[in-house]
Amino acid sequence: MLLVASNIITFEFYFQTGMNKKTTNNNIEVQQILEDAKALAIRYKNLTGKPLGITGEIGEFTASILLDIELSAARQAGYDGIRNSAEKIQIKSRCADKLTGHRVGKISDEHEFDYLVFVWLDEQFEPKAIYEAHREDVLSELNKPGSTARNVRGQLSARKLISISKEVWKAEL
Repeated sequence: MLLVASNIITFEFYFQTGMNKKTTNNNIEVQQILEDAKALAIRYKNLTGKPLGITGEIGEFTASILLDIELSAARQAGYDGIRNSAEKIQIKSRCADKLTGHRVGKISDEHEFDYLVFVWLDEQFEPKAIYEAHREDVLSELNKPGSTARNVRGQLSARKLISISKEVWKAEL
């Protein structure tokens, strides 16, 4: 189901082309499960108008494939994966055609991470773009005075996070 045609990028493409060096039978099985979950989530939202709540898992797996990140065990405080054997990566995701009004989940300065990766998925859970910000830039923005969402809840708007990040991957149009 993964093809690169008209901006639809599926996981199979990355496995078939060798873009992810860590292609394993386990990754292939996870990819198949997530493809099924994406279809169910889309169907669920069409029926109920509510999201199913799989965006984080899809985003983490997508980032692991596209950016060669080794995902950590579940519930690892502060970061979701390791890159280049040392860089601790926190991954945040949003599923939306437009990011206006969207916030990313809580970002804590109490936990270790070197980079924050933001995966923007479209309404079909396909990656549109991936952005990366240094920890220092994220924490500096979080600590600016004047916003309860930033200062108390540890949240940034998706647009603000993108503005302090660099684009590291973009879907072909």
